[in-house]
Amino acid sequence: MKQKGLGGTSFEFKGQTDFYRGKVRDVYSFGDTLLMIASDRISAFDHILPRPIPHKGQVLNQIAGYFLNACKDICPIWLESTPDANVAIGKKVVPFRIEMVIRGYLTGHAWRTYKSGKRVLCGVTLPEGMKEHDAFPHPIITPATKADEGHDEDISRAEILAQGIVSEADYLKLEEYTRKLFQRGTEMAAKQGLILVDTKYEFGKIGEEIYLIDEIHTPDSSRYFYADGYEERQANNEPQKQLSKEFVREWLMENGFQGLEGQVMPKMPDAFVEKVTARYIELYEQVTGQTFQAADITQIEERIVQNLVGQFELKA
Repeated sequence: MKQKGLGGTSFEFKGQTDFYRGKVRDVYSFGDTLLMIASDRISAFDHILPRPIPHKGQVLNQIAGYFLNACKDICPIWLESTPDANVAIGKKVVPFRIEMVIRGYLTGHAWRTYKSGKRVLCGVTLPEGMKEHDAFPHPIITPATKADEGHDEDISRAEILAQGIVSEADYLKLEEYTRKLFQRGTEMAAKQGLILVDTKYEFGKIGEEIYLIDEIHTPDSSRYFYADGYEERQANNEPQKQLSKEFVREWLMENGFQGLEGQVMPKMPDAFVEKVTARYIELYEQVTGQTFQAADITQIEERIVQNLVGQFELKA
């Protein structure tokens, strides 16, 4: 029987003050509290694909919860509880309008910049003589502006401070947290035979206190390599074995779609949807070292409502 994914929710809760639908999450506001429901939507090239991926939302929600709770000794986190496989509840925080991207390796966007001949990325000078997937001498921070629509844009520390997007004191704290979180993520990945290649963190404030928000170290926000064989693949100029959602982008490109104007999103056959589900479950188990316990998805919305009884009730 074909499994049904959660394409989205449109609940109306008692006491609800706002609703926002992101690329993946449906966000309900209740004054100072946020209720986030991780749907099974999947995006690539800044487009949401036409079919949800069963269990993807659970995978993301539980990986994010796992890593957030493992890092709360480093900085305050927004998350307070996860009463359902797809639900996270926590503090409503005023977000900074930047993402703190940190890279340990010359991969992805950093490599494309380097390959084009440029040696400065977000104000950071890149060493000469590197090849794709080489490790940087030290991880580099390459921030990006957060766009409500369209693509995020690279920005340097100097530009952030000059434009007053973040105060200098806050930015120094964001850098400190970013480096400590990346170090923790790197150590946790190594225990699972993985290399945390690059990732992004988002932060916000309540009063004067900075909180870590959104998700961390998930396959949607991070890139991992398999550590076993990394050195040999580099020495032989072979592609690295990655653990990320890059395979979804590759399938789209093979089917003539890169999000460019005039291109038509390909239809996703059942076999491909099932393959993506299997890959996300593999990701969960590889990254956390835990066996995935699939939640019942026969009646997902009813299950979520039932698990919220006593905390959030639907309007009559």
